Amino acid sequence: MNIFRLVADLAHVVAILILLHKIWKSRSCAGISGKSQILFAIVYFMRYLDILTTYVSLYNSIMKLLFLIASGATLYLIYRKFKATYDHNHDSFRIGYLLVPCALLSLFFNHELAVLEVLWTFSIYLESVAILPQLFMVAKTGEAESITSHYLFALGSYRALYVCNWIYRFIAESHFDLIAIISGIVQTILYCDFFYLYITKVLQSRQLKLPT
Repeated sequence: MNIFRLVADLAHVVAILILLHKIWKSRSCAGISGKSQILFAIVYFMRYLDILTTYVSLYNSIMKLLFLIASGATLYLIYRKFKATYDHNHDSFRIGYLLVPCALLSLFFNHELAVLEVLWTFSIYLESVAILPQLFMVAKTGEAESITSHYLFALGSYRALYVCNWIYRFIAESHFDLIAIISGIVQTILYCDFFYLYITKVLQSRQLKLPT
């Protein structure tokens, strides 16, 4: 554990809480991509199957359970409780185009051809592109609600901080995981355009509020 990983995990939790709070408070999942949430649920399920077989630490176990429960709750709110507010028309990205390549990559490029290792690798590859349906939906509608933007910014920050974590671990521990690093960089790059627009929007908003 280091400061980059700790802050990254906190940013990830904040992102999830922002999303759940947004849906529950507004009683609507408008602007939220259910398909991205399905992909994230698959990521967490595949990655954290080892919770049944491997104990690392109390912190590790709590975080795994938190992501699994929160992911399930998000899907329930989108596809059950507030199903009437879900925008099927704009959430039209075909996730099969992401699932199949990630599955094939995990079979051919992994650390070890073992079931849990392949599933972990698949989750790493899939997480790097899981946000694409959400970004595609934002691009298609032309805008995102403020709270949705905060969610995306927090989620992107989590991935960017994990890249810092891997750099730190390489320098301090000589630990190098090429699969995780490349996937993390790809995911961070996907957020770059959004980061620029988000920061620009925040700065413009603050300038408008300044007294003249």
